Amino acid sequence: MTRYHRSMPEAEQQARISAFQTRLENSRVDGALILQKADMFYYSGTAQQGWLYIPAVGRPLLMVFKDFDRARAESGLDRVISLVSPKDIPATLDGFGCKAPKILGLELDVISANHYLLFQKIFPGSTLMDISLEIRLQRAVKSGYEIGLMRESARMADKVAAKVPELLREGLTEIEFAGLLEAYARSLGHQGLIRMRMWDSDLFYGHIMVGPGAAVPSSFASPTGGMGVNPSIAQGPGFNIIRRNESVLVDYVFVLNGYTSDHTRIFCMGRLPDDLLRAHDAMLEIQARVKQEALPGNITGDIYRMMMAEAEARGYKDTFMGAGDRRIRFTGHGIGLELDEFPFIAQGQTLALEKGMVIALEPKVVMPGKGVVGIENTLLVTDQGLESLTVYDDGITLL
Repeated sequence: MTRYHRSMPEAEQQARISAFQTRLENSRVDGALILQKADMFYYSGTAQQGWLYIPAVGRPLLMVFKDFDRARAESGLDRVISLVSPKDIPATLDGFGCKAPKILGLELDVISANHYLLFQKIFPGSTLMDISLEIRLQRAVKSGYEIGLMRESARMADKVAAKVPELLREGLTEIEFAGLLEAYARSLGHQGLIRMRMWDSDLFYGHIMVGPGAAVPSSFASPTGGMGVNPSIAQGPGFNIIRRNESVLVDYVFVLNGYTSDHTRIFCMGRLPDDLLRAHDAMLEIQARVKQEALPGNITGDIYRMMMAEAEARGYKDTFMGAGDRRIRFTGHGIGLELDEFPFIAQGQTLALEKGMVIALEPKVVMPGKGVVGIENTLLVTDQGLESLTVYDDGITLL
């Protein structure tokens, strides 16, 4: 007999549902229908395919298409049923005593237009409203339970970084080295899949690139790009040869039990040019200031402007967070079940930091023709500033 796992404590799940119902009431939304896997897992404890209805008042109902037995075992919710067609949702809700919602919340930032049109037909008497902002704001502030999971994920990320000196050797291609490191990460429990909320965004483990190859731009929302193995991927490790006296960028995401940590370290066999060494030290100085300044209540856009000013003052205006006209306009991002959660340390952002948010802060310098240096750590917002959950040495590791 197959034994499925139930990972989320009952009190944690109840607290999440209750907090979301308060948000629904404050938004005057009668109920929300959750479809997206990360949100489904966050509220129900399972990522099986189906529809989770959370009323503003009352008990949630999880309607499962596939797989029902697994969802029932994994979820801590007490009302889990099998359902074949979304067209039966209104009648099913009525059968469980849930009134037809006058205003129905949907994750309009991620569901398809076809889904939207379908639910317009299924709920002809309901006004459909985007509830994704409230979901993302709730998920941005982590519970003690979540922080504990992210600490463990960060510990695994540090172990991956510590494995690099053992595996790195001259003559390997980027993709060969990536395969060795990824195999080790999998042995530690890395789930492989990295969830992203941004539409049409893909990432496999992260970016391992060497020397000038790390400075090759791509479409991915990152200061680094890389050639990748072919144009259909066009990012990440490719067939560049690892050589001495060049920077080796290891920007990898570790995902354990659903929760991510994001982590960049620079390695080199030999010695890097002085300009790259100076640039790396400058990024560490910027990180140190942000760790002190990023207190609860401070505005994310203000922190971004401060980081940009610090980089310009040190002479990196044109190479900070990318090179050329299409440099990215963020210096950090929230993480959790997804890689791109709130808050964003970015241009124009007005969200205030809150205690319990977790941020991947990534000040980097990209020098075309030379390489990439800089740092990224997974950081917890506390009353004293940012606490680093990833603790592997921030300096360049010379081999």
